[in-house]
Amino acid sequence: MNIKGCIFDLDGVVVDTAKYHFLAWKKLGQELGFDFTEQDNERLKGVSRMRSLDILLEIGGLSLTEEEKVAAATKKNEWYLEYIKQMKPEEILPGVLDFFKSLKEAGIKIALGSASKNAVLILNILDIKGYFDVIVDGNSVSKAKPDPEVFLQGAEKLGLTAEECVVFEDAEAGVEAAKNGGMRCVGIGEPAVLSKADVVVDGFNAFTIENLKQL
Repeated sequence: MNIKGCIFDLDGVVVDTAKYHFLAWKKLGQELGFDFTEQDNERLKGVSRMRSLDILLEIGGLSLTEEEKVAAATKKNEWYLEYIKQMKPEEILPGVLDFFKSLKEAGIKIALGSASKNAVLILNILDIKGYFDVIVDGNSVSKAKPDPEVFLQGAEKLGLTAEECVVFEDAEAGVEAAKNGGMRCVGIGEPAVLSKADVVVDGFNAFTIENLKQL
C-alpha cells in the first residue's frame, strides 16, 4: 500500500518538552517539601497529568484532598506553560524539518497526533504549525494511548485509511496505539523499548523518505 500520510507524536519526536514537564513537577515537589528527581520522573512518562500528580504525592508520602489536587495540577501546568513559552526554534529535534520538507515535496500529508493540550501553542511558538495539514491533540480526543483514537482521527481528517498512514512515536503506548489502529509505525528511540514498531531509529538524521517508502 502506498504511503500517503505521516502522523507525528509531538513530545520526544518533533521537540523535547519532557524536560519542562520535569522542571515543573520538580518545582511542585519543592513547594510541597520534598525533592523530585529525574529518576522519579521516569515513572511519569506517557502518564496523564492527574495520575502523574498521584505518583508525585506517593513519592513524597503526602495526601491531598481532590480540591487541593486540582489546584496543584493547575499550578504545575502554569509553570510548564511559562517554560515552554521561552522555547526557541533551535529546540526542534535534529533532522525533523528536513524530513517535513521532503514529505511536502513528495506530496505526502502531515498530521500531528498528540495527547498534549498545549500542542498548538508549542507549534506556534516554534513556528512550525504551517507544516501540518491536520492537528489532533488532547483537546479533541477522549481516549489515551494505547487506544488508537488520536491516530485514527488523524487519518480520517487527512481523508486517508489507516493502511495509507505511518505513525512516528517515541513511547511504547504510542507504538501500541498505532498498531492497534492498523498503521505502520516508526519508533524514535530505543529498540528494546519500542520493539513493536516496524522499524526503530534514533532520530530523523537516520531516516529519509526512501526509508519511508520501504516500510
